[in-house]
Amino acid sequence: MSRPLRVDVGECFYNILNRANNKARIFNTDIEYENFEYLLAELRHKFKVRIYAYAIMPNHWHLLLHPRNDGDLAKIMHWLGTVHSGQYRRANDTVGHGHLYQDRYKSSLIQGERHFLTVLKYIERNPVRAELCTLPQEWKWGSAFCRLVDPRKANLLLDPLPIDLPKNYAAWIATPESAETLKAIRDSVQ
Repeated sequence: MSRPLRVDVGECFYNILNRANNKARIFNTDIEYENFEYLLAELRHKFKVRIYAYAIMPNHWHLLLHPRNDGDLAKIMHWLGTVHSGQYRRANDTVGHGHLYQDRYKSSLIQGERHFLTVLKYIERNPVRAELCTLPQEWKWGSAFCRLVDPRKANLLLDPLPIDLPKNYAAWIATPESAETLKAIRDSVQ
């Protein structure tokens, strides 16, 4: 049975997730996280894709993307997965050891401003839910850190948002989502 076709329409917003095979840790050192951020910066330049939020976790990553053209999402994700896998395999001397990622990336189409903000918050709070930090901006490998702590890094990795953030952004992302919201977002990328 063939895989279902993905939605891959330009000028739409997407919630993207990719997880390591067997939920294995794929980011262990600051250099590995930095190299992935470098790939995100290169991705922005190479494909002219807009990145609005991201979180790089020890065994997976999340992106909020806005590709420009039909078919770009598949090209972008293929490039990112291939280049990152190659870097990881060479750096860890595991070339030929199977797949780095457990499956194809997961994606869901974002529909409307409220959904956009819900997904952005979900992505930026991911390190808090994983108990890697107490506030989203404390996780150095995510867009909340860029927005609140390191504007230079934000200029390299993030595009201007198409909508306004809530007035007290720091307090807003510090507030946990409801169980229903979490379930809805997780279900949408499945």
